[in-house]
Amino acid sequence: MAVLVKFLFLTVVFSTIYSCTAQCSTSAKNFAACTELPVLNSTLSWNYFTSSNRVEIAFRKSGIDDYNSRWIAWAINPTSTGMIASQSFVACPQSNGSLAAYTSPITSYETSLQEGNMSFPVYDVSATYENNSVTIFATLELPSNTTTVNHVWQEGPISGNLPSIHGLSGDNVMSFGTVDFLSGKIETIKGGKGMVLKNVHGVLCAVSWGIMMPIGVMIARYMKLLNGADPAWFYIHVTCQSLGYLVGIIGWGTGMYLGAQSSGIQYKGHRCIGITVFCLATTQVLVGMFLRPKKDHKYRIFWNIFHYCIGYGTIILSIWNVFKGIGILEPGKKLWKEGYMSFIITLACLALIFEAIKWYSVLRRKNESQKTLDEATGEQAS
Repeated sequence: MAVLVKFLFLTVVFSTIYSCTAQCSTSAKNFAACTELPVLNSTLSWNYFTSSNRVEIAFRKSGIDDYNSRWIAWAINPTSTGMIASQSFVACPQSNGSLAAYTSPITSYETSLQEGNMSFPVYDVSATYENNSVTIFATLELPSNTTTVNHVWQEGPISGNLPSIHGLSGDNVMSFGTVDFLSGKIETIKGGKGMVLKNVHGVLCAVSWGIMMPIGVMIARYMKLLNGADPAWFYIHVTCQSLGYLVGIIGWGTGMYLGAQSSGIQYKGHRCIGITVFCLATTQVLVGMFLRPKKDHKYRIFWNIFHYCIGYGTIILSIWNVFKGIGILEPGKKLWKEGYMSFIITLACLALIFEAIKWYSVLRRKNESQKTLDEATGEQAS
C-alpha cells in the first residue's frame, strides 16, 4: 500500500513538472516563467530581463484545428483594464495560407485590428502554428520601474480575410487581468475603479438627461390640458427638470473627470455633445428662472420660442449622446442599449397618443366655441 501511495505521488509530481516544462518551452525558445490563463484555453510564457526592463513573451492559444478560420491577440493596456487603448500583438491568417504577426493599437470597439505602431518599443514579432496551437512571439520594452501591466487576450473569427468581431459574452468578456513579469503573479480583474466610474457616469446621465428630461417635457406639453391641472403641471414640470438637471450635473462632472484621467483615450464626439447639452440645459435653467416674462407680456411669444427650441434641442442631443455613451462601455452592456431603446420607443408611442388626444381636444373646443358664437349671433339677429 505504501509503495502504491509513493508511486501515485511521484506520478503527480512528475506530471506537474512535465506540464510546466511543456508550457514554458516551444520549438523556438525556452522560457523561465509561464502560466495558464484562466479563460480561452491560453498560456502566457516569458523571460524578463531586469537590466534592460525587456520581456520576451510567447502567447499560445491551443485547441485551434484550422488556423485559417481564427485570429488571436494578446495585448498590454498601459492606461486602463479593458480593450480600449490596448497595444496588441495579433496573429492573423492570410489568403495565401501564411500566418501574419503584427502590432495593432486599439482605439475603439469598432476596430478591425489594423496594423499600426505601438506606444512602446517592440521587437521580433512573429507567430507559428503547430500541434493545433497558434503562438505569438515578441519582445517588448516596459516603462522604467514597471513590472506589472494590465493585459488582455482575445480570439475571433475571420471574415473576408479580415479579423471579425469576437464573442460578446462568456469567456470573451472576461479575458483581461494583470501580470507581474518579475514575481510571476497573475490576477483576473473583475472591474476596477475606472469601470465603476464609467458605469456611474452612464447611469446618472441616462437617468437625468435621457429619462427625466424627456418626461418633464411631456408633463409640460400634455398635463396642462387636463381640467384643473393649472398650476400643478407647472410645478411638477419644474421639479422634474430641476432634479434631472442636478443629477445631470453630477453625471457630467463624472464624465469630465474620466476624460481628464484618460489622456490617451479620447471620445471627442461624446465629449463635445455632452458639453453642449450641459451648456444648453444651464442656459435653459437661467433663462427660465430669471428672464421669464409674464403670460400677457408682449415679448412672451419670443421667450416661448426660445424655451421650446432650447428645450427640444437639449432633449434630442441628450438621447443621441446616451446611445453614444452606451456604445463606449464594454460590449457586454448590449442589454443597456436594448433597455434604453425600449424606453425611448415607449415614450415616443405615448407622445403620439397624447398628441392625438391633445389636437382632438383643441379642435373640439374650437368647434364648441364656434357653435356657441353662432348661436349667440343667431339670437341677436332674431
